[in-house]
Amino acid sequence: MIIDSYNTTQDVRGRSDYLTGARPGQQAPPYVPFDASRILDRMDAAGVDKAMVCSLAQRIENEFLAGLVKRHPDRLFGFGQVMPQDDDATEQIRTFVDAGLVGLKLHPSMHGYHVADHGLLDPVFEVCAELKIPVLINALDDAFCAPFAIEEIAKDHPTVPTIIAHMGAVWNVPEAIIVAERRENVYLETSATLMSDVKRAYARVGAEKILMGSEWPGSDFDLERMKIAKAVPDADDRALIEGGNMCRIMGWV
Repeated sequence: MIIDSYNTTQDVRGRSDYLTGARPGQQAPPYVPFDASRILDRMDAAGVDKAMVCSLAQRIENEFLAGLVKRHPDRLFGFGQVMPQDDDATEQIRTFVDAGLVGLKLHPSMHGYHVADHGLLDPVFEVCAELKIPVLINALDDAFCAPFAIEEIAKDHPTVPTIIAHMGAVWNVPEAIIVAERRENVYLETSATLMSDVKRAYARVGAEKILMGSEWPGSDFDLERMKIAKAVPDADDRALIEGGNMCRIMGWV
């Protein structure tokens, strides 16, 4: 089974040029519900069986995601989001897990906190450990969540699979690889990385610590599969990166 580990779906796009795709000065289009065929068609074209979806972070849309994956349970699985500063953050996690979401995405820079803040993040990771769900942390060359800061939290919660999204690209890839190498529960996700980054990670930590992600619609599934194919020539290792590892993390095997 080919599984993509990181993609975004956004239902309400508001007035943001970035979210709507409108040119500056254009009026944002009226609200149009998200059409799941947009992502499913691209998955089909690339031979992707199942894909993780989450909110981009400008808006937290856990209810929308829960409904989306409920309508397409064989193709999509969802990671919810919270702002750890919220007094009821842990209860929000319990609520979206009860609704059918199976992981947590954190975006420290977008939501204004540092990932090494134990006071904020320890309770969040504790409830994820209790619920047996993984945590994906957006870490795209970001001072709020550099890989060594992610390690500071992950080391105290060894039963929580912790995914460094984008592998710390652009400048923090070496740190991300070091953290994945020395922390059993830390994994590297490939979206927005160079092929050379994937090759370097593969050489250092092996196929078992790498997860293919496309971050559709920012990129596309066929492009990511091509990158993995060129970076990882061994078919068995590619099978781990393109789905086997995520199956193990999610307890689907």
